[in-house]
Amino acid sequence: MGRYLLTIAYKGTNYAGWQRQDNANTVQEEVERALSVLYKRPVAVMGASRTDAGVHALGQACSYLVEDDFVPAHKLPLAINSHLPPDISATFAKEVHESFHPISDTRNKTYVYKIYANAVRNPLVSETSWHVYNKLDIAAMKEAAASFVGEHDFSAFCAANGSAKTFVRIVNSAEIYMEENNMICFRVNGNGFLYNMVRIMAGTLVYVGMGKIQANEIKGIIESKDRTKAGITAPPEGLCLVGVCY
Repeated sequence: MGRYLLTIAYKGTNYAGWQRQDNANTVQEEVERALSVLYKRPVAVMGASRTDAGVHALGQACSYLVEDDFVPAHKLPLAINSHLPPDISATFAKEVHESFHPISDTRNKTYVYKIYANAVRNPLVSETSWHVYNKLDIAAMKEAAASFVGEHDFSAFCAANGSAKTFVRIVNSAEIYMEENNMICFRVNGNGFLYNMVRIMAGTLVYVGMGKIQANEIKGIIESKDRTKAGITAPPEGLCLVGVCY
């Protein structure tokens, strides 16, 4: 018997999110199907993050327990990938203690949200970034992002239908940086995130870039705990779970 931790990368465009659903295809379902074929018996996995429909991942983490651990950890990615669709890939695997829990043992997570700021759309990045037609003030967005760092009540950055018992989270780092071809990236690391928290942060930062919200207003928005004072919820396609740290 053995418990294994997998790192899963996927393009979420064609899936109704990570978590298994009765009436839609999900990434978890595909991973469990691949593992069940490999081990020739039903295998259930638990993921570290419930990414929404259309959200991507480079470093989703999940674990599973099997009685017949006949495949060594270093061979698991190739063995699993032979049964996965092209837009999902197991990139790393290791054996962990039987008591390991992919959610409660998480130390922090890192997300990147990509914003393609250009008057003309680019079809090559349309499924992995948010196309914003406006020119954005990068300096103001950088100043605003820094205000997220620290331990705060992030009620103003949580969707109304979230199930969190507490809204206090610790953001270790939050930065705006540029990639080539007008791609603006918002990278954030924290001990945990509320429902749609990163997407609301990204939507708020875009509002700052447009001048609809001032950079120095972010601290006040956090303190207000009022969702209506923050920006819109950015669309899912720009978000990627980069990694989970244990």
